[in-house]
Amino acid sequence: MTKNEKVTFVINTLNELYPETPIPLNHKDPYTLLIAVLLSAQCTDERVNKITPSLFAKADNPYDMVKMSVEQIAAIIRPCGLTPMKSKGIFGLSQILIDKYNGEVPQDFEALESLPAVGHKTASVVMSQAFGVPAFPVDTHIHRLMYRWNLSNGKSVQQTEKDAKRLFPEASWNKLHLQIIYYGREYSPARGWNLDKDIITKTIGRKSVIDEYKK
Repeated sequence: MTKNEKVTFVINTLNELYPETPIPLNHKDPYTLLIAVLLSAQCTDERVNKITPSLFAKADNPYDMVKMSVEQIAAIIRPCGLTPMKSKGIFGLSQILIDKYNGEVPQDFEALESLPAVGHKTASVVMSQAFGVPAFPVDTHIHRLMYRWNLSNGKSVQQTEKDAKRLFPEASWNKLHLQIIYYGREYSPARGWNLDKDIITKTIGRKSVIDEYKK
């Protein structure tokens, strides 16, 4: 298969498996999505979804969030890990949103990435899922699968993002990045992987990855 044929095969297979792509993190607006994505760093979406109802019951907007102390935020979000950074980040970015953006989340990569505890991936998720701007946030699943599928060399998430944006049509990015995450969780996990069920890797996968699996 040529690279173009592989890309088409990936898109068609994922569209069949995941015609709908609900956003995995529970939220009701750009602000609650931003907070949920920030909390999901090195934490499962499932755990974040268990924590955010308690947090958002107290503060689901920046004005209520800054009425809490960093310590109060930390006490609620502790199960998500990286607590000092995340609690200071949530408090700090909420204050900046009030001071600079009238309490609204900016629809701008640069502005988002300048907020405390907000990196490129978090900004990309918010731009894509809250505002519909084409972006390709790369998480561990996408990084792993792009390497397994021989569509990226796996050197860095930055390189994986560049390769994904180069290979896949821009109109597909926002849906596709979610489809790949769902596929990675269900058919191509890091542990307990069954290649026979992983139709995409079995069909187009990197030879060295398949050989290593068969060993």
